[in-house]
Amino acid sequence: QVHLVESGGGLVQAGGSLRLSCAASGSIFSINVMGWYRQTPGKQRDLVATITSGGSTNYADAVKGRFTISRDNAENTVYLQMNNLKPEDTAVYSCNARAGVFDSWGQGTQVTVSS
Repeated sequence: QVHLVESGGGLVQAGGSLRLSCAASGSIFSINVMGWYRQTPGKQRDLVATITSGGSTNYADAVKGRFTISRDNAENTVYLQMNNLKPEDTAVYSCNARAGVFDSWGQGTQVTVSS
């Protein structure tokens, strides 16, 4: 079982930056992919970015060129650097870890971008 704890959300003006962190503990050796997803009220949860154990990354078109996902294997932590934030980036951001067919989720962190 993998336990995830996110941090780093908050309120920022449009054009600003935030960095989200996701610390993993537990059966971390089994994790294949980690990623960030976001959700707004009444809508489905959408992929933001993922990173594999080998370091390959994938981004949603809406965040390409603005967001960067990275990982610190020594600290078992994944980061999401978000630059040039837009009001439409406002959402609850959740960290995900996939180990085989099992998914683990963090509690989510609110990101609010004011115009």
